[in-house]
Amino acid sequence: QEKSSCLSAALFGEDCEISRDQLYELLKFAALGKCHNASQPSWCRIYRQSHLAGVVVIVLPEMSQLHFYQFYLQFKHLRKVFRHRFTLTPSANFLASLYGEGANRKLQNTAQGLTSTISKSSDLQCDPIFQKYGGKKHGLTSYILTSEELNKYDYPIKGSPRWKGFVCTGCDKQRTDSSPLFGLDCEMCLTAKGNEVTHVSLVDAQGQCLLNELVRPQSEVVNYRTSFSGITEEMLLPVKTSLSDIQTRLKKILPRDAVLVGHSLNNDLQALEMIHPSVIDTSLLFARTESRRFKLKFLAKAVLGKEIQCEEMVGHDPAEDARTALELAQFFIEQGPAKVAELNLEMLLRAENLAKVSKKKDALQPRGCRVQQQLNEPPHLSKPCFLECLQVTGQKPLLLGRQELDSSGLCQSNLSTSNKQILQKALEDVPLSTFSIIQFSLGPENTSSRLLAELCEKVGSKLTDMLIIYAGPFEENFCLKSVKKKFGRCGPIQSLTVVTETYQPYVCIQYEVLEAAQLAVESLNGAEVAGSCIKVQRPVTAAMLDCDVLIKELELDVENEGVIYVAGLKQSITEKDLQEEFSQLKDLEMLFLPKDLQSAKHRNCCFLKFQKSQSAVDALEVINGWTLRGSKLRSRNALASGHLWRWIWQMNCSNGKQRENIFYKKMQQLPDCEQDLKKKVKKLDSHIQKLYRSLQNNTLCVVLFPGVNSTYGSQSGLGLMGIKGDRGRSAC
Repeated sequence: QEKSSCLSAALFGEDCEISRDQLYELLKFAALGKCHNASQPSWCRIYRQSHLAGVVVIVLPEMSQLHFYQFYLQFKHLRKVFRHRFTLTPSANFLASLYGEGANRKLQNTAQGLTSTISKSSDLQCDPIFQKYGGKKHGLTSYILTSEELNKYDYPIKGSPRWKGFVCTGCDKQRTDSSPLFGLDCEMCLTAKGNEVTHVSLVDAQGQCLLNELVRPQSEVVNYRTSFSGITEEMLLPVKTSLSDIQTRLKKILPRDAVLVGHSLNNDLQALEMIHPSVIDTSLLFARTESRRFKLKFLAKAVLGKEIQCEEMVGHDPAEDARTALELAQFFIEQGPAKVAELNLEMLLRAENLAKVSKKKDALQPRGCRVQQQLNEPPHLSKPCFLECLQVTGQKPLLLGRQELDSSGLCQSNLSTSNKQILQKALEDVPLSTFSIIQFSLGPENTSSRLLAELCEKVGSKLTDMLIIYAGPFEENFCLKSVKKKFGRCGPIQSLTVVTETYQPYVCIQYEVLEAAQLAVESLNGAEVAGSCIKVQRPVTAAMLDCDVLIKELELDVENEGVIYVAGLKQSITEKDLQEEFSQLKDLEMLFLPKDLQSAKHRNCCFLKFQKSQSAVDALEVINGWTLRGSKLRSRNALASGHLWRWIWQMNCSNGKQRENIFYKKMQQLPDCEQDLKKKVKKLDSHIQKLYRSLQNNTLCVVLFPGVNSTYGSQSGLGLMGIKGDRGRSAC
């Protein structure tokens, strides 16, 4: 069965705001894996990145999260496909920040016409790795040292008089490409006998440590070599484990077809006084010219993007070194020699050495001279963006757009090109590219500052209306406190006022969350409150006529799948208390206890996220009517559990209770524009759907509403992402 990639992101409640740097972090790792210092993003995780079929980024310029929720019903495909969503802060030059430093320099001369591709420039034919192994991928057996190589590179060999007395591991079964790999590394001290092993580590193919032991040397230690070995006299004083004990344990752990991986492993096997027939030596695997070898520390950083043997550590960690050598071998086998050759390690090493020399030279100069030299020198080139790194690895990014991306020339302007033509071009070219950026646009006439202001007011008004309920009628002298208590059990109340314009008094309640207002409508309509049988309803305005449809679609939104809302909590309860109380609920994955974003106080509600939808349904039955520390709980399906919750809260804070429906008059002024925009958004959603359907499984797709900066204020952006074919959660 083919392995698939999957994506995990804890984008829940207050953790849904993502910076440009964090987005860049995700795209860089998705495109490059562990190459070029790319590491797993800090805010989400891609599992089995090497199995990704490609990365597709769809950019909708001059659109924000405001557009997504104003035209929520029209974005039918987007809201049903992409599970993970996050808020973006608007940027003046969005695409430049997306590419990272150095993108302008590289892409300025390569953008031509509608598409812009970066071609492979490195000459692989001269690379020693390419010359030795060719360009095709091979199984692990192709990289096991031959008998001649074992002899040439001073490995202990069975039957040789030189290695008389050495112990064989007993691993005599024939190796195949599915034989297990084990990473091995030792640290040695200098004794009267020579180099003796004092610390040995063995890790399996998953990086799990199977053996990590200090060893007592047979002879007196002459030099502990602490700066390299990390061994001190005090560490060895209580150690009883002997070399023969380690040999016995290794023979017991290793299966008969085991392949050992290490960096200059001949030194380790000599110190262990052991013979093993099947070895992959990463110092030889990543060959240099004239039989020179790269250091493990350099390869770890250049190939895997990880720092090892750090200066602040005393000595080397053999478990870390064993794991690193193993990961290097796995990378080589999975990616193939051509991909490794494309890293251009020799060039990277030269650049690193030049930087070190320059740093030492600067350190020797007086401070004043250094300042003057910096003033005289031209500015350094910025760090390469990940698109430049893609060029080095031979990948060809694809850029498609219908308008000028920015003044730096990231893509050639082509204003005559329509979204339909871009879609057709994308359907043809995206399958041929491992990284694509597609830009669809509604056109400048539909993204003007004036229209943005209209949309902002309209969405704000509609959200406010959805958070408000009217309850009544009540008796003249009803108890307002009891009404507030009853309705407060549905969720946090922002404001409560008495309506006196009616024959009998009503109460207008504005909640902080959508779920609370909906829970009040569902559970208290027709109930007896403060001595009166009341009706609970939302405001009746033109904008609210489709409220029931919108509520239903929010419930079905893939972002709210497996998430429930719980109200009626006492404000004194803590998140730790809730974790303990709800621990009995099956498949509970995450708990979010909202806070007032200004006072940081907990609200009287929470959201529970479950790994399975059915577990959420079961939890609803259990929680409804459940009494928690004297408080009766109420629950329902979530409507705005993710980034929408935070956005609604911020809009509430800025708008307050601005309930005059002045926008209805303004809407009458632009009916044709409004309807035309709805049609265009619906068509845009259809284009994205067609493009998404054409993608291979295991393709990471990210849709970005960059956000807007205008004279009428800024609007946050929105990101939606998912891996096609991935229906799993963080457990994958």
